[in-house]
Amino acid sequence: MLDVVDIGKRSLATYRGVAPDEQLDALFRSAERLRGARCLHLSATPYGGGVSEILRSLVPLYNDLGIVADWKLIHGDDTFFQVTKRIHNGLQGAPGALTESEKAIYLANSQLNARRLIADSEDYDFIFVHDPQPLVLASLSGNRDARWIWRCHIDTSRPNPSFWELLAPYLLDYDAAIFTLQEFIPPALPIEHVRVYAPAIDPLSPKNHPLPQPLARDVLEWIGIRTHRPLVTQVSRFDRWKDPMGVVRAYQRVRPHVPDLQLALVGSLAMDDPEGWDCYEEVRAATAHDSLIHVLTNLVGVGNIEVNALQTYSDVVVQKSLREGFGLVVSEALWKGTPVVGGRVGGIPLQLREDSGGILVDSVEECAEAMLHLLRQPEEARLLGERGREHVRQHFLMPRLLLDHLHLMDTLSSARPLPSRDIVPSPLTAIQGV
Repeated sequence: MLDVVDIGKRSLATYRGVAPDEQLDALFRSAERLRGARCLHLSATPYGGGVSEILRSLVPLYNDLGIVADWKLIHGDDTFFQVTKRIHNGLQGAPGALTESEKAIYLANSQLNARRLIADSEDYDFIFVHDPQPLVLASLSGNRDARWIWRCHIDTSRPNPSFWELLAPYLLDYDAAIFTLQEFIPPALPIEHVRVYAPAIDPLSPKNHPLPQPLARDVLEWIGIRTHRPLVTQVSRFDRWKDPMGVVRAYQRVRPHVPDLQLALVGSLAMDDPEGWDCYEEVRAATAHDSLIHVLTNLVGVGNIEVNALQTYSDVVVQKSLREGFGLVVSEALWKGTPVVGGRVGGIPLQLREDSGGILVDSVEECAEAMLHLLRQPEEARLLGERGREHVRQHFLMPRLLLDHLHLMDTLSSARPLPSRDIVPSPLTAIQGV
């Protein structure tokens, strides 16, 4: 059987006064037509990336609305995840091709996971499959009663044809697909129903909940950050697409102008990303001589609260990605009122509108210039952060993402009606705050 992630309970009532009221009201109206439905989200790992962070907050909210939802994980050994990382990179345009042996590893593990899904004997109405790791399960599970949705979180605008031709036939069994941007929709996508909407952050999660400045200072001092010195931070997986070495080079250009400037490079090492270890070691080796560069991971006790403190207390947050699906850390930083210097790729420009949130850059040199500008102009940086926070409130908080999912589910169930289910008591009072 597939592993079930323990997600606890959440209440949409707690978002009243945080997320826009109109989104919360619309959620209840949409959920009325779906109460009693059963929904599954499938992914590769319970921690270490944006997908897991989204699902940990999103899935409990389905249940609060009366939609029975689970989050389950596929299984795989290190070899399988090495292959899926190559597929991930190939879908983002990296060169190369899978060997016949690697294709066999991917398909054999997918067959095992399909059998585990069948053994679960759960009668789901909707199955959301996140990214390429579990993609093949729609074809192999034999469950055609469910409405299958592929949620692609990465930039597949120019996929390597070798990888795309391998996976595209397995998408024929999907009822719908979701992408973050219109331009991410790959050529000749064999799915008729396509939605485009962005991911979102949870403003009430430990990573994003308001953190008092004194507590933030204490947390940072505890992990070695000196709070009397200026600080620039990048939070992301140790992944070459996130260009951590480019951030280091930009920092080194700024450092002569701000001699006591600190840089924090912070990331999780996840079980479905074996390349992350190589990137981490490369960054460690390149920065070992500089005591003001802090390379921090979940392996040394840096988790949600520490990241919250870093994003809250930093003078500037950087997300200098070379390819990016969305970049949740941009919205996370903006939610705390911290300005962002971001790469002009993927979903980052969605979050950094003109004169709002921060500065978009295209090179190491531009990144350094933008960092130095914001460090030297703290009032402008503060205003950018404030405007960015409101932009995130309107567009990139968890209730809006849940609402988009419910609209899609409602459309799919209208085309193919759901079977009758036991009705869960309505959460009307909780949502409307009466």
